[in-house]
Amino acid sequence: MAGVPLDQRDGWIWFDGEMREWKECKVHVLTHALHYASSVFEGQRAYNGEVFKLHEHSERLRKSANILDFEIPYSADEIDAACREVLEKNNLTNAYMRPLAWRGSHELGLGAHNNPVHLAIAAWEWPSLFSMEEKLKGVRLAWSDWQRPAPDSAPFASKASGLYMICTLSKHAAEAKGYSDALMRDYRGYVAEATGANVFFIKNGEIHTPKPDCFLDGITRRTVIGLAKEQGINVIERVIMPDEIGDFEECFLTGSAAEVTPVAEIEGTIFEKRDICQKMIEAYADAVQPKKAAAE
Repeated sequence: MAGVPLDQRDGWIWFDGEMREWKECKVHVLTHALHYASSVFEGQRAYNGEVFKLHEHSERLRKSANILDFEIPYSADEIDAACREVLEKNNLTNAYMRPLAWRGSHELGLGAHNNPVHLAIAAWEWPSLFSMEEKLKGVRLAWSDWQRPAPDSAPFASKASGLYMICTLSKHAAEAKGYSDALMRDYRGYVAEATGANVFFIKNGEIHTPKPDCFLDGITRRTVIGLAKEQGINVIERVIMPDEIGDFEECFLTGSAAEVTPVAEIEGTIFEKRDICQKMIEAYADAVQPKKAAAE
């Protein structure tokens, strides 16, 4: 299926409570979400037939919708079941999965209470956000000219589609300069995150990562912090200034799409070491694999 446009693929998508043929899953051009960004989503991965931290993702999807002032008409348990049904129907064991909830097309205008809320769940084979070559070498990041907005300017705790507009702009600008992705500052000028992943730095055997007080506290981010602590690695969540970047020895990104990806460069600052980063890659790879029930 590589190279086939997403809207032309074969398969099945769970759409408002039923399985529909992939190519038939369409929405109207006057859908509220298309005009006013009233949509939320999740990015999650299945490993050997099980979605990693599935219920946590389903709960966050519902929370994201509530932050945007709409209610998904399915419980987290029902969303979990639908996700599993999508994997089974499409004969997938290792896959990327995208649940998406949005306001429909009953009427158009900023007032949207009368618009029905839809939910669709798709899954497909997608190895990683970055190519294997990039992951082996480490990705190269450029600084973005865009900043993550202040917490009173955007619903940052929601995984809302509209918040990714500046991420697309940042990534396009970085790619135009020959980089893989962009590193974003926040509204105060502090280091924030990459366009679709959280960022971590290492110095003197300790991990440092920005406090998620105006950007999404990723599920993978929290997982990696927990794994690091299990290995006795101190993790410090704090304000990180851009001029500190050169003081760090290692850098890596985390996210459901990116998993754990080493960073080789941030626009002229080179990171050659991979020691702790490699430990986190291995620990995460082990954590996401379904664990067999202990024999009775």
